[in-house]
Amino acid sequence: MEKKITCVLCGRQIGKAVEMHHLIPKSEGGRVTVPLHPICHRKVHALFNEKELAKHYATIEALRSVEEIRRFVAWLRGKPPDFYRRTEPKGGRGRKR
Repeated sequence: MEKKITCVLCGRQIGKAVEMHHLIPKSEGGRVTVPLHPICHRKVHALFNEKELAKHYATIEALRSVEEIRRFVAWLRGKPPDFYRRTEPKGGRGRKR
């Protein structure tokens, strides 16, 4: 029997693709990982850089406290486990890096 994995960010069941997110990025010394949908993982990294993640958002509760994450999770509610849409970078489509 296949074990069902739940995304710790949005709470939906994970389908075929699962990505492990370092709560504190490896570059900042982190080792603990949690399962996320690819779309959820992309959203987290589109919003925050590694230093921000390590300093302010090293827990799922801290990530969920961000209004943009709450809106994102609400938008995902009801979507199938393997739903994916390209995540825009922070600042929208026209952002130059």
